[in-house]
Amino acid sequence: MRDRSWGVLTVACLAQLLVVLDASVVNIALPKIATTLSFEDSDVQWVASGYTVAFAAALLVGARAADTRGIRKVFLFGVCLFVAASVAGGFATTGPILVSARIVQGLAAAIVSPATFTVLTVTFPEGPMRTRAVAVWTAISVAGGGVGNILGGALTEYVSWRAVLLINLPIGLALLVAARRYLGVGRAETPSPQTGLDAIGALSGALALGASTVAVTQLGAGGSRALSVTMMFLASAGSIGFVLRHRRSRAPLIPLRLFAIRSVVVGNLLTLLTGAVFQIPIWLYLTYQMQQLLQRSPLQAAIGFLPLTVALVVTGVAITPPLMRRIPAHLVAAAGATLAAAGLLVLATASGAPGYVASVGVPSILIGIGGGLLNTPLATAVTSGVERSDAGAASGLMNTAKQFGGAMGLALLTIAAGLTDFRFAYSAMAAAMAVTAVCCVIFLRTPTPRVRY
Repeated sequence: MRDRSWGVLTVACLAQLLVVLDASVVNIALPKIATTLSFEDSDVQWVASGYTVAFAAALLVGARAADTRGIRKVFLFGVCLFVAASVAGGFATTGPILVSARIVQGLAAAIVSPATFTVLTVTFPEGPMRTRAVAVWTAISVAGGGVGNILGGALTEYVSWRAVLLINLPIGLALLVAARRYLGVGRAETPSPQTGLDAIGALSGALALGASTVAVTQLGAGGSRALSVTMMFLASAGSIGFVLRHRRSRAPLIPLRLFAIRSVVVGNLLTLLTGAVFQIPIWLYLTYQMQQLLQRSPLQAAIGFLPLTVALVVTGVAITPPLMRRIPAHLVAAAGATLAAAGLLVLATASGAPGYVASVGVPSILIGIGGGLLNTPLATAVTSGVERSDAGAASGLMNTAKQFGGAMGLALLTIAAGLTDFRFAYSAMAAAMAVTAVCCVIFLRTPTPRVRY
C-alpha cells in the first residue's frame, strides 16, 4: 500500500509539472515562433495567453469532473488530450493552428491539474503523510515556472521551438503507463455518487473566468480597451448567471458547504494573494531584469532562475513538512511570507546593481525559501476538513485562485509599473507578501477546541 501511495504521488507530481511547465515553456520561444510562422507582434502573445485563458476558464469544470466521473478516467482522458494537442502544436504550420492547439492544451490542463491534487487528498489521509505529499506537489507547482523557462531556453537555442511542445509526447506516454498502473485500483477510481455536471453552470462559470482573465491580461498588456470592456461585460454576465444557476442546481460546481469551512475560505483568499506574486509576476519581471539590465541571453536568463527554483523545491520538500509537525502551520506560513517580503525588498533596492549575485541571486534565494515555507501550509489549509466527495471542487477552487491571482497580479503591476520599473514592481510584491504574513497569523490559525469540565 505504501509503495502504491508513493507511486500515486509520482504520477500526480509529474503530471502537474507537465501542466505548469507548459504555461511558461513557450515564453522564451515566442520571438522564433513569430518569425517562423509570420506572426504579428500583437498576435504572438496568444500562443502563451491562449493556454492560460483556457486553463483558467475550465478549471472548475475539470475539477468537478474528477468528483463525478472518477479520478482515473478523467485523469487519463486529460493526459491523452494534452499530449495530442502538444503534438498538433509542435507540427503547426500556421499561427491559428498553433494558437488553437495551445487552447486545447489549456483545456486539457484544466482537467489534469485538479485531478493531480484531488488524487493526493483521497490517497493520503490528513496528517504528516498528506502534508509531505502536498509539500512535494506544491514545490513542483510553484517551481514549474522556473523549470519551464530553463527548459524552453535550452530547447529553443539548441534544438527548435517545436521541441518545446513535442517533448510532451514521450513524457506524456510514460505518464499514461504509470497512471494506468498506480491509479488502477482503490478509492481514486471510484466516482462520487453525484447527479452529474451542471452544463449551464459550467458554461457560465467558464465564461466568467475566461472573459475576466482575457480582460485583465489585455489591461496589463496595454491591449485594446474595447476588447477589455467587452470581456468585463461578458465576465459580469457569466458571474451573474453562475450565481443564479448555482442557487438552483442539484449538482453545483462549488458546493456551498465548502464555504462553511474557515480554512478553505481563508486559504483560497491567501492563495489568490500569493498567486499574484509567485504564479506569474516574479518569473516575468526577473526575465526582463536579467535580459534588459544584465544583458543576458535567453538561455543565460533561464539558468539565472536556478537559485529561486532550487530554494523553492528544497525548502518545500525537505524543510517545511518537518517544521509543520513542530510549529503551527499558520506560523510557518507567516514566516515564509515574511522572508519572501524581505527578499523582494532586497530585490527592489538592488535591482540597479550590475552584478547577478547581488541583484538577483541572493534575493532570489530568500524569496525561494519564503515561498517554500508559505505555499505548503496554504495548500494543506484548503483541503482541511473537506469530504472526499468535494475533493475535486476544493482542488478546483485552489487552482482557480492561484491562476486568477497570477493574471490579476500581472495586470495590476504592468498597469502601474510597466515591465521596466522593477523597483516599484518588487516593492508592490513585497507589500502583498507582508499583508499575507499578517493575515496568516490572524485568520489562518486553527481554532483551539474548548474543553468542557
